[in-house]
Amino acid sequence: MKLRYKILFIAVALIGLSSCSDFLEKVPDTRVYLVNLDQLEQLLITGYNDHNYAVLCEYSSDNVGDTNAPDKDGNRYNYSSYSRYDEQIYAWQDVDLDISASDSPSGLWQGCYSAIAAANAVIEKVEEFEATGEIEGQPMSFRDKARLAAIKGEAHMIRAYHHYILAQIFCMPYRGPQISATLPGLPYATKPETELYPKYDRGTLEEFYQNIEKDLQIGLANVTDEFYEVPKYHFNVAASNAFAARFYLAKREYDKVVQYATAAFKGNDPEALRNDYWDHQEDFIEWEDGARYYTSIERPGNFMLMDTYTEWFRRWGSRFFTMGDGMRASIQGPGPSWNGEYMPFFRNSVLGSPSAPQYGWFFYATYWEQFEYTDKIAGIGYPHMVRPEFTSQETLLFRAEAYLFLGDIDAAFEDLYRWNHEHIMQGDMASNNGSMSELEKARIVSFYGGKDPGSGIVRPFHIDEVCPSDKYHLTPEIEPYLNCVQHFRRMQNAHLGQRWFDIKRYGFSITHKMGKDDIYTLEVLDPRYAIQIPAEVIGAGLEPNAR
Repeated sequence: MKLRYKILFIAVALIGLSSCSDFLEKVPDTRVYLVNLDQLEQLLITGYNDHNYAVLCEYSSDNVGDTNAPDKDGNRYNYSSYSRYDEQIYAWQDVDLDISASDSPSGLWQGCYSAIAAANAVIEKVEEFEATGEIEGQPMSFRDKARLAAIKGEAHMIRAYHHYILAQIFCMPYRGPQISATLPGLPYATKPETELYPKYDRGTLEEFYQNIEKDLQIGLANVTDEFYEVPKYHFNVAASNAFAARFYLAKREYDKVVQYATAAFKGNDPEALRNDYWDHQEDFIEWEDGARYYTSIERPGNFMLMDTYTEWFRRWGSRFFTMGDGMRASIQGPGPSWNGEYMPFFRNSVLGSPSAPQYGWFFYATYWEQFEYTDKIAGIGYPHMVRPEFTSQETLLFRAEAYLFLGDIDAAFEDLYRWNHEHIMQGDMASNNGSMSELEKARIVSFYGGKDPGSGIVRPFHIDEVCPSDKYHLTPEIEPYLNCVQHFRRMQNAHLGQRWFDIKRYGFSITHKMGKDDIYTLEVLDPRYAIQIPAEVIGAGLEPNAR
C-alpha cells in the first residue's frame, strides 16, 4: 500500500472521532511536514501515478474494435462490456458511469494530481532548505546539497510529466504558441492545497505547456542517477531525456527532440540498448515469466518502469478489444520488410481470443497482469501492470521522426533500420509466416508511399493543420517515412495507450463501428480529441471541454 493511501486511511479514522461540523469547518491543508532528505525521498515514491491511462486511450484509438459489430462476413459476437463506461469511451462520449473506477477519467485525474501533490510538498521543502542552507538545524554538507539537488530534479520531472499526461488526455493537442493561447489548458498545480474550496482557472494550453517546460528544464538540470537504489523506478537521466524528447515532439521543436533523444542513449549505440526480449524466450516457462522480463530492470532498453493498478488485462475477451483492422495494423499484419501473418516482433508472443482470431489478439508482454496478493489463501489482492513508460526503442523513433522534418532522411532511415533490424533478427529470416528482409528505403517508399496496404496502416497526416509551423512542413518526400514511423510506433506501444497521443498530434480521422448499426467518426481536430474532464470536477466549477 502506497504512502498516500496510508495517510488517507489515518485521515478517515480521525474524521470518525470528530463531529461533522468540526470537520467541515477545517481548512484542508494537504501539506506533509518533512524535516530531512530521507523523508523527501520517501514521499517522492508516491509521486508516480499508479493509475494506468491505457484503457482510456486504447478505447479512444483505432487499435480497438467492437466484437459486437459485424465483420465483412456478417459475423459478430455478443460479448459484454467489462465496465459500464467502456461503451461511453469507445463512442467518445462524456463518462458519467463507474466514475470511481481506477481506469476511469476520474481515476486518472485523481492519480495524476495526487502524484503532483506529492511533488509539490517536496518542492516546497526543497526551497526552504535551499533558502536556509540547513537541514534539521544543521548546515548542509556537500553531499546533502548534491542529494537535495537530485531530489529537486526528480520532483520537478514528476510534476512536469503528470501535467503532460493530463494534457494528452483532457486537452486538445498542442497547436503552436498562437492557437494554443486560445485553447483551454488545465489547472497547473504548483503549491500544496491549503484553502477551503479553492477556485481553479484552466488558463490556456500555451501557458500549461510553458509551465511543463519550465519544470522539465529544472528537472533536466538536476536529475542524476547517483542516489537511486533502483534508477529505473525513477526519473533517471535516460528517462528524463526521453521524456524531454517526447515533450518537444508534441511541440514540433525537432532540433530539441534530436538533442534529448540522443542524450537519453548517454553516448551508447542504440543497438546496445536493443529490445532483447526474444533472446530469452526459451527461458520463459509461463506467459507471466515473459511479461515480467519484458518489464524488468534487467532489460537495457527499459529507461523507466511504472507500476500501475489497473483492470486492463481483465478486459480480454470482453466487448472491446484489439481486433480487426486495429489488430492487423498493430500486432498482426504486413510491413515493409515482412509479408506474413506476424511481424517478427510479435512471433510466439501473441495470444488469441476465446473465439475466432479476427475477434481479438494481444501481445502479452505489455498486457499481462501481475497480481499482488494481500491474502493468498483468500485469493485477494491488487491487479498490477508494469508500464515500460520510456524505452530506447520508442526514443529511437522519436529521433527518426525529428530527423525527417529536419530534412535528414538518411539519419531517419538509419534509426528506422536499427529498430526494424533488431526485431526481424529475433525470428527466422525465412519462415512459415512469410519472408523477412532488412529494411531498405525503396521498401519504405513502396509499402507506405502508395495505396494503403489495408487496415489503415497508411493514413493521411494533418500535422501541419494541427500544429502549424513556419519552419517545418510535411512533404511528399518524407510522408512515406513518417508513415513508417507511426506504424512502428503503433507496434512498439501495443496496449500502452500512446497511440491516442499520436492520433491527436498527427491529426488522424478515425472511425468506430459499434453494434450492428452505429458508426462514430472522429474528424480532424474534433473537439472530442480532448476527453471530457471528470463530471465531479465540472460539478465543482471547472469549465468542461467543448462538445
